[in-house]
Amino acid sequence: MRYDRTVHCSTDFATTVAAVRDALAAQGFGILTEINVTVTLKAKLGHDMEDYLILGACNPPLARQALDADRAIGLLLPCNVVVRADGDRAAVQALDPGVMVTLTGLPALQDIADEATHRLDAALNALESVG
Repeated sequence: MRYDRTVHCSTDFATTVAAVRDALAAQGFGILTEINVTVTLKAKLGHDMEDYLILGACNPPLARQALDADRAIGLLLPCNVVVRADGDRAAVQALDPGVMVTLTGLPALQDIADEATHRLDAALNALESVG
């Protein structure tokens, strides 16, 4: 089962990160968390790796609806979006919101997951015009 929605950009990492932030904001997502995996692994383990950033994106109305349907759904929130170097391009990956429905088996989450998928896909599609 695929659990990601992925696009690739030919722009550099920093430009891609900025474009991802803009594309998510245009779809009503704010960034709640940011984990720079590259910096963290270097600081904690002395490990070098490619640029790798995890953004915790949240669309408040959708998050509220999901939490109203299932208080434990917070375990799967926020929507993680990864921006990472992938050779000479950048990969942008979002967790497929349909995973919420698959993992919980709760039909009440289907419409919420569908709307989140629509919005994330729109953000990812906007990135394809960036490069």
